[in-house]
Amino acid sequence: MSQNALSGLEQALQERGYRLTAARRAILAALADAGGHVTADELAAAVHRVAPRVGRMTVYRTLDLLGELGLLRPVYQGTGAAHYVLLLDGHHHHLVCSRCRRVIEFDECALAELAETVGRRYGFAVEGHLLEFYGRCSDCSD
Repeated sequence: MSQNALSGLEQALQERGYRLTAARRAILAALADAGGHVTADELAAAVHRVAPRVGRMTVYRTLDLLGELGLLRPVYQGTGAAHYVLLLDGHHHHLVCSRCRRVIEFDECALAELAETVGRRYGFAVEGHLLEFYGRCSDCSD
């Protein structure tokens, strides 16, 4: 996922008129290497290892920018800190085990029709979604 994610992020920023500075490239690369699941502090540490001159606030501002552009969203899974997940295709899906907290990603998406219906009903232009189902994984089922 990392090279595709990196290319997608870079392309999305360029298409919207944002410059790809060395700092942004380092942040995007670290985000893509993390598989799109990372806390702000984990991302800042990863960026610092490869680009020590990139400050923590630059990482936070870039996360904010990517969120504003709809390219990622914060997810709170009971750990206190937000985990950021990539929404390069406009959506992201999780199964979250309520017992062991394991998170399983899945790609199948049958929500396009629902998003269109809900958007039309409420006069809302749906740009993407983050779906989480909660339950028990196969290891934790009784």
